[in-house]
Amino acid sequence: MTSEPFSTATEPGVTKTADSEHDSISSNTVVVIEPSKSWVGLRLRDVWQYRELLYFLTWRDVKVRYKQTLLGAAWAILQPLLTMLIFTLLFGLLARIKSEGIPYPIFAYSGLIVWVFFSNSVTNSGNSLVGSANLITKIYFPRMIIPAAAVAAGLVDLALAFVIQTVLMIYYHVHITWALTMIPVLVVLATGLALGVGMWLSALNVKYRDIRYAIPFLMQIWMFASPVIYPLSLLPEKWRWLLMLNPLTGIIQNFRVALFANEAFDWKSLGVSTLITVMVLTYSAFSFRRMEKQFADIV
Repeated sequence: MTSEPFSTATEPGVTKTADSEHDSISSNTVVVIEPSKSWVGLRLRDVWQYRELLYFLTWRDVKVRYKQTLLGAAWAILQPLLTMLIFTLLFGLLARIKSEGIPYPIFAYSGLIVWVFFSNSVTNSGNSLVGSANLITKIYFPRMIIPAAAVAAGLVDLALAFVIQTVLMIYYHVHITWALTMIPVLVVLATGLALGVGMWLSALNVKYRDIRYAIPFLMQIWMFASPVIYPLSLLPEKWRWLLMLNPLTGIIQNFRVALFANEAFDWKSLGVSTLITVMVLTYSAFSFRRMEKQFADIV
């Protein structure tokens, strides 16, 4: 049973009676699933009904990602860790970029674990529908679950990478404060942004296959437009508002504040990030549901 509108048609020449009504419906009824002609609702109730499928697809993505790999889940740690070492050498020691009184290695790593999670989630969810073509064409379920599972799988990598962040904070004698309680809020915000961007790109990727080539280029530009390897204070004050239009700016900036408590939370940038994330997620969800009607035909 689906939540899509449908019509029924019976085979010609069949006469229904009270005794044979059940047999007629079961053997002679053809169910035709037709797309609606206008914008559709989100129908989030369908997603909730299929929540177990979301769970299994998430763990499938986690297992497939590290299946037949030499280091397995250690790649979730090595990617941000090795990148941090390179950035520390280039930008911390050679370029001597200021890090707001925080040792540059943990300054860079704190930004990288958020960025790596966001980048991998967008990339994997953006390619998720095309990679699940066989599943889409065979059975009905809310297609929104597929990119959502790709993003949820990235949370496992984020948790593993955060273990190294904890070790580095202990090594550099960073004191734990109540500001750390903001971490779950910021992770939810980053997850919503990744889901919104990834869901929209995944729908476009079904129709325009060159999107998969554009995603890595987009992620590369987005990283340098985010305060991952440099602080927001590096920019002149009159230009900081421009960087705040990037929703990752408020997330990464306040993520560091939650970890190191080196300054007060920037509620202005966090408010801008929250507003843009909600707008992106809402637009992407409605656009996805609109384009979902043609997935099975063109995937």
